[in-house]
Amino acid sequence: MQSKTNLRDVFYVSDGTAITSETLGHAVLGQFDITTRQMTLPFVESVERANSVKQQINQAYEKTGVEPLVFYSIVLPEVKAIIEQSNAHFYDVLNALVAPLSEDLQLAPQPQLQRSHSIAKDADSYQDRIAAIEYTLAHDDGVSLNNLEQADVILLGVSRCGKTPTCLYLAMQFGIRAVNYPFIAEDMSKLRLPKAIEPYRYKTYGLTIDTERLVEIRHERYANSHYASVEQCESELGKVEAMFRREAIPYLNTSRLSVEEIATRLLDISGLKRKMC
Repeated sequence: MQSKTNLRDVFYVSDGTAITSETLGHAVLGQFDITTRQMTLPFVESVERANSVKQQINQAYEKTGVEPLVFYSIVLPEVKAIIEQSNAHFYDVLNALVAPLSEDLQLAPQPQLQRSHSIAKDADSYQDRIAAIEYTLAHDDGVSLNNLEQADVILLGVSRCGKTPTCLYLAMQFGIRAVNYPFIAEDMSKLRLPKAIEPYRYKTYGLTIDTERLVEIRHERYANSHYASVEQCESELGKVEAMFRREAIPYLNTSRLSVEEIATRLLDISGLKRKMC
């Protein structure tokens, strides 16, 4: 069936952080050639909040005349019922798996609000994640190369190739202590692995990026600068990639990868375990 328009409003609704709804929604929508206008609505835990969300969804429908797509994960029946009264198409991301799993296990599910369950489930894991975030922030962008023995992973690369968002994602989602160090223009004449990092090369990885993409990203921040020029970006990338090969540092091209994909690939090649909470 053809849609009235290629633009669709998409809502990710949850009584928790909505990360699950977003992740699954993005994966599914990526299979279709459509343009989306997306909104994430977390912590929908009350009737009042549900009614507000319902109003937002209905307003989107009234504005476009096309039913929005709603990916949701909600436990409380009274909250769920209100959301499902909206003018939209609904996709219950949890029930799609819970129902068949319940049948296979021959056990009835015992629903719990995601936020409360997540924190109470393992207080130590939660504190580990906070500590990882603090460590990662303290070691962002070459600010500090102290206490590298505590790092789970060290990322190297030119400025604006995705090191900081990847490190923060690893810390926030998986409790991984990540360090990132940028090679700047002044490093290029005698480019080498920093002495402080040499003893930890076994947990060091490089990030690189296509020249055109780096120019585009840098131009957004410093338009028409030498820093964002094709010549400068091409030169930096060539020298850094040569250093990675010379020092046998595994590296990954981030040009066409999301932060989630970069982090997942790093976890895979490094063998690091995800610290979930």
